[in-house]
Amino acid sequence: MEHLLAAVDLGSNSFRLSIGRVAEQNGAKHIYQIDRMKETVRLAAGLDAAKMLNEESISRCVEVLKLFGDRLRSFHPDRVRAVATNTFRVARNVADFLPRAEEALGFPIEVIAGREEARLIYAGVSHTLPINAEKRLVIDIGGGSTEVIIGKGDDPILLSSLYMGCVSYSRQFFPNGVIDAQSMKMAEVAARREIEVITKPYRKQGWDTAIGSSGTAKALYAILTEGGLSKDGITREGLERLKTKLIRAGKVVPHDLPGIKLERADVLTGGLAIMSAFFDEMGVDVMKPGDGALRLGVLVDLAGREEEHDRRDESVKAFMKRYHVDPRQALRVKKCALSLYDSIYPDKKALDEMRHALSWAADLHEVGMSIALNGYHKHSAYILNNADMPGFSRVDQSQLGLLTLVHTGKLGKAQALVKTRDQWLLILCLRLAVLLCRRRVDIAKLPLTVAVKGNSIVTRVDKKWLATHPLTDFSLHNEESEWSKVGFDFELIPV
Repeated sequence: MEHLLAAVDLGSNSFRLSIGRVAEQNGAKHIYQIDRMKETVRLAAGLDAAKMLNEESISRCVEVLKLFGDRLRSFHPDRVRAVATNTFRVARNVADFLPRAEEALGFPIEVIAGREEARLIYAGVSHTLPINAEKRLVIDIGGGSTEVIIGKGDDPILLSSLYMGCVSYSRQFFPNGVIDAQSMKMAEVAARREIEVITKPYRKQGWDTAIGSSGTAKALYAILTEGGLSKDGITREGLERLKTKLIRAGKVVPHDLPGIKLERADVLTGGLAIMSAFFDEMGVDVMKPGDGALRLGVLVDLAGREEEHDRRDESVKAFMKRYHVDPRQALRVKKCALSLYDSIYPDKKALDEMRHALSWAADLHEVGMSIALNGYHKHSAYILNNADMPGFSRVDQSQLGLLTLVHTGKLGKAQALVKTRDQWLLILCLRLAVLLCRRRVDIAKLPLTVAVKGNSIVTRVDKKWLATHPLTDFSLHNEESEWSKVGFDFELIPV
């Protein structure tokens, strides 16, 4: 099991599970998929006008995840990553059904932002392609969103996520499966309006090859080539012929479309309209299908984390540079916070993700100072909650936002946000570290120790050191009051 990784992709149209074996060849890591499962769930079709997901769709989702969970039962949590995309992003009742989904799967589920989805899609596509100097335009039409990327080699250059997909457009413009020229035109115009927002920078950047990934592109490629509508992959002429054929039929007739899979019939028209809009708006003439997709990108990302090439570390460094964070102060705070964490959690190997979160929060707690010193911790939390941070899920960013929000000031503002005791202890480590490093000078040895048992926090401080640091003494006594307000007994003992 040590060489196996698993990715779960909870899309708006289909749920997919991929298991990959990691092998090293000529110094490079390669992932070979050895098992996969796919179930069509049409999750986006379960959203009502108020963006609430209905119980029928939730139950269908849970049943599929139970099957995936059974397949993954022997996997260690560090070797499984489950990501959820657009429908989970937009559903207003996601907080109600996400715990049910996680219980069924047996692993945490990360609701990822659109740009993070785009990054992972490109990672999956590039992993299957030869290394060359070409720029690639990758378009991934999903059930509820469409990701558009220009990249070179393994590096994305432009990343976008557009709020349109084959399920949502099929429902909106082709209800009951009825197709006519007017509905097709309306769907294409709506898609072009979404695309035109990114057209200028993408056409300016340019590309050498256009690649379509995931179900819609593969379905169109199969239908066009096997049905004799195109001899060269997905082409502008082939798409026009397919539209004409569907409009004449008035609906999708599977037996008249060689290459189509039955589960694609209901959402083909929405995907076709979106793809045609890309060809017209972006000036694409021919597109090749790509083998890689989101789930392979997740496996690639997981393999990178195992090698300690965690994309999140790169994002943190980039944010520190972008927001002019003082790296020396960040390092001081990080060293103190991690030292306190290690004393509270001596078996830290089992809690690596928590330790990583604390480390990143220490690095980034002052990003808000680039906006204003007054209330900078609130600015920091806002940035980390809302910015695009490659490699981070929304849950990751929410954790960082929480830690930075309450690393100073009143603890009460966190009470409604903190879900676990472990989160309180991460906050404790960061608050004490920031407090000790307020003078912004190096500390050779921590002047205090912390012991936690239940809701009791005992802090022992070198009384000689405390006598020469009256401001720290005052601040530590304030902590006694703050922690009592959130249900902890904080005891300060000079020794």
